[in-house]
Amino acid sequence: MINQQFALIPNEEYIAIAEEKDQNYWAGRFGVSVETLKSAVRACRSTVYNNIKVYLQTSGN
Repeated sequence: MINQQFALIPNEEYIAIAEEKDQNYWAGRFGVSVETLKSAVRACRSTVYNNIKVYLQTSGN
């Protein structure tokens, strides 16, 4: 049985922030600090690119 709560959608772009180089890359791509990026991921409870992007845009970052 598949756990649908964590099922990945194949067409979504997911960000990886486990390693420092990944954190720096995505923070630069979003134009925010690493701490802001990590806070956005925690607030969204998601690593989907579009979810993080929308959150950062609506939160004024």
